[in-house]
Amino acid sequence: MDILNNLDFRTAFNELTPELLQGGWIAVQSTIGGFLLAVLLGILIAAGRLSKSKILKSILVVILELIRGTPLLVQLVYMFYVVPLLISILFQFWIPGYQYHIDPTLAGILGLGINYGCYLSEVVRAAILSISKGQTEAALALGYTHRQALWSIVIPQAVRNSIPVFGNYLVMMIKDTSLLAFITVNELLLRTQAYASQTFLTIESYTILAIAYLIISLPLSQVVRLTEKRLSKHA
Repeated sequence: MDILNNLDFRTAFNELTPELLQGGWIAVQSTIGGFLLAVLLGILIAAGRLSKSKILKSILVVILELIRGTPLLVQLVYMFYVVPLLISILFQFWIPGYQYHIDPTLAGILGLGINYGCYLSEVVRAAILSISKGQTEAALALGYTHRQALWSIVIPQAVRNSIPVFGNYLVMMIKDTSLLAFITVNELLLRTQAYASQTFLTIESYTILAIAYLIISLPLSQVVRLTEKRLSKHA
C-alpha cells in the first residue's frame, strides 16, 4: 500500500507528456509511411498472384510464407541490422570500405510496410475474387485488355470493398509501432522507458503510456466503424 500512496502521476504527466507528444508524432509518421507502403505492396502482390505467370506466383507465395512465418519484431531487427550489412558487403566489391547505414525510422517504415503488405495482399486478393467475372468480360467486350480491366475496373472496386479491413490493420499498425523501440526509433515506448529508468516512476510512466495509445487508437477505431457502416449502406 505504501507504493500506491507514493505514486506521483502529476509529476510523471507533466514531465513525460512533452516527450510522448514528440514520440507520438514519430509513431504517426511511421504508421502513415508504413501503411501507404503496405497498401501499395498489398495491391501489387495480389495482382501478381492472380496473374498467369506460374513463376511469379510461386515466388510471391514463398515470400508471403517467409514474412507471415516470422515475427514482425524479427523482421524489423533484420531490416535494421542485417540488410545494411548485406548492402555494405555487396557494394564493397566496387567501393572498398563502403559502409551503409539505414535510418531507424526508415527501417521501421520498411519493416512495417512489408509485413502488413503481405497480409493486406490476401485481403485485396479475396476482394478481387469477389468481383463478378461479368464485369471483366464486359470490359473485354468494350476493347479493354485483361491488364486494363484489372487495373481500371476490378482493383479500384476491390480496394474500395477492402477499406474497412484496411482500417482495422491501420489501428493494429499504430500499436505495433511500439516495436520500433527495439531498433532505436525514439517513439513512445523508448521515450517512456528512458523516463521511467531515470525517475523510477515506473507505474506512473507506463500507465500514462497505455493511456496515450488508447487516446490515439480509440478515435481511429471509431472512424473505421463509421466508415464501415457508411460503405455498407452504399454497397
